[in-house]
Amino acid sequence: MAATDLLHLHRPFFLLLLLLLFSARASAIGVNYGTLGNNLPPPNVVANFLKTKTTIDRVKIFDANPDILRGFANSGIALTITVANGDIPALVNLPAAQSWVNSNVKPFYPATNINRILVGNEILHSLDQHLIDNLVPAMKTLHLALVLAGISRIQVSTAHSLGILLKSQPPSMGRFRPGWDTGVLKPMLDFHRQTKSAFVVNPYPYFSYGPKTVNYAQFKRNRGYRDRVTGLTYFNMFDQLMDAVYSSMKALGYADVPICVGETGWPSVANPGQVGVSVQDAAAYNGNLLRHVSSKKGTPLMPNRRFETYIFALFNENQKPGPPAEQNFGLFQPDFTPVYDIGIMRQAGGGPGRPGGGGGGGSPRPGGGKKWCVPRGDATDAALQKNIDYVCSLGVDCKPIQAGGACYQPNNIKAHAGFVMNSYYQTHGRQDFNCDFAHTGVVTAVDPSENLCCFLSIRFCSRTRLGMTMCCLYVWFCSGTGGCRYA
Repeated sequence: MAATDLLHLHRPFFLLLLLLLFSARASAIGVNYGTLGNNLPPPNVVANFLKTKTTIDRVKIFDANPDILRGFANSGIALTITVANGDIPALVNLPAAQSWVNSNVKPFYPATNINRILVGNEILHSLDQHLIDNLVPAMKTLHLALVLAGISRIQVSTAHSLGILLKSQPPSMGRFRPGWDTGVLKPMLDFHRQTKSAFVVNPYPYFSYGPKTVNYAQFKRNRGYRDRVTGLTYFNMFDQLMDAVYSSMKALGYADVPICVGETGWPSVANPGQVGVSVQDAAAYNGNLLRHVSSKKGTPLMPNRRFETYIFALFNENQKPGPPAEQNFGLFQPDFTPVYDIGIMRQAGGGPGRPGGGGGGGSPRPGGGKKWCVPRGDATDAALQKNIDYVCSLGVDCKPIQAGGACYQPNNIKAHAGFVMNSYYQTHGRQDFNCDFAHTGVVTAVDPSENLCCFLSIRFCSRTRLGMTMCCLYVWFCSGTGGCRYA
């Protein structure tokens, strides 16, 4: 049969396949990776998980943490990093800006795909006039420092709360606050136009809804809100807020500058009795948001536009200050268990997955109920070395981390500690406390094996009729072409 006949015969199949591939790619979205928790997994494991288990292809962090920058190396995931608010005044000076680039960008880029630097976070909202006065000059100087370093593909921006708006209703009459409009935001928008960078805003319908507007805030069926000036009807609060920002920019003559959604999200837990906050509500907002921004439908005033969007947040963070909601914005628990599903998980077979993993190593393997023990991201090398010494003194096989062993590379304390800590955890009870190691270990459902270094995992344990405990061990071995297999 001719190839053209085969194509004609299976045309519906091919069209369906193309549609599925497009849908998977279109569902990709960014996420904010906060680190205010004492039980979070190491950055390289996070990068592996995001790359191989989710469609998330971009991440935003609130600092320039070198562990995260190293952990995301070779993952291909686009990373937005942030200058600390307190560093802004110094960056007005070119030598200081160049020093910042030399310390926080050049050691990692381009292996780590840094795509944007945010100069501070919600500076205007802070009302710190010294920071506000230095914000735009610091952005310009940092951009110049990047150019002088030969780096042209990293945008410079800053993130704004919607406190920059004087009014947002009706959306067509949105305006920036007087003083900030021409004094700060107009020169900033001019900078964005010149450098072809995005204006970053943080629209949170969660902070604006009431009991009567829950459906409107969560993209659910509602009667809509009519803009009396344009006659346009809005059926979700997100579009209303975005168009208010657009109208404010247009009033200053900068309607052409792209807009990026730096943060938006919905908590899954709040104070008892709060209407509109539950796992179902969070799933509704974030799931509907994902579908909306991926559709390229745009907004009533910005039709057919797709906004680069970062959901807040990746993890539930148990050390965030504030009410319970602040600790429960996460899409995932620290062990990578989804709090709810919004359609960002890849299929077991890999879906549209990309080969390889982040952090310079292999890819996480399917959990399948198995668990591993790995070092916490904030564990010090000194503490981890103590763990290595302790575990090896107990007779646990430490040959793989010695020179020439399968787990000797990468030759660093954290990688070596991960192997021996997991070996101890798997062979000494496999309870969470067996992975505590004086608060330097954390249990994960993502396999940390890398290249030829294969980690053990117990599949299950059960008690026999004679009262004996029997464990079925997933024994990893290395194939001749590399990679881990189990039996």
